Amino acid sequence: MQTLPANPPISAAPHGTTPAGAGAKVEALHEIGRRLAEEDSLETVLAKIVELINAFIRCDSCFVYVLDDDHLILRASKNPHPGSVNHIKLKIGEGITGWVAEHRTPVAVSNEASKDSRFQAFSELPEDKFEAFLSVPILSRGRLVGIINVQHQSPHEHSAQEIQWLSTIGFLVGSEVELARMESEISLLSDRLETRKVVERAKGLLQRQLGIDEETAYLTLQKQCRQRRLSMKKVAEAIVLADDIKRTQNHPTRH
Repeated sequence: MQTLPANPPISAAPHGTTPAGAGAKVEALHEIGRRLAEEDSLETVLAKIVELINAFIRCDSCFVYVLDDDHLILRASKNPHPGSVNHIKLKIGEGITGWVAEHRTPVAVSNEASKDSRFQAFSELPEDKFEAFLSVPILSRGRLVGIINVQHQSPHEHSAQEIQWLSTIGFLVGSEVELARMESEISLLSDRLETRKVVERAKGLLQRQLGIDEETAYLTLQKQCRQRRLSMKKVAEAIVLADDIKRTQNHPTRH
């Protein structure tokens, strides 16, 4: 098991290995900057990070965890795990990933990673049986943003350059991940506010049209959601739209 200093020197790698030469380093850094410079959702940013890691480091698995409050949530994976992405959560200090988050220090295990005393297994992830494990923190202005993990099915001795290169990616993408996460949260809060506004308006319409109280109006909305298999927002918008159309028909605009 290797534990590296929290601030290793910058290094870069072409496909499959680490590079030798300034030209390859500049090209790699330029590619990272170019891909992350676009305005993208958090999911797209994380997918690009996984793609970049896979292009420069040959590995069998790559996970990206993002810090949300005091938990690390699995948000992206090289291999498809629809039932695990956005669902697996780790506390700071839990498993090797949580240890790296707590200490903000890269860890490399060359073989029998599952026997490491810090290892945390998830039965739904086949990668739990992989031999080699490399984990580095994603940082933004000294604050923890997330964790990058790469794994190998067979024993793999991680070179110093390989660890340094992955650590460098963790440094470079930290601000983009944090910005995309904040924008995602703002978008979610905005959507919740819009939903609340349209639901309140729909409840008011039902109360006036059906002569019912607020609680009954809300239960009526819930019943329609279940019967039609639609979200509360969709049902509320339909009620509001129907009322707008009715009022327009009753009071047509004169020209």
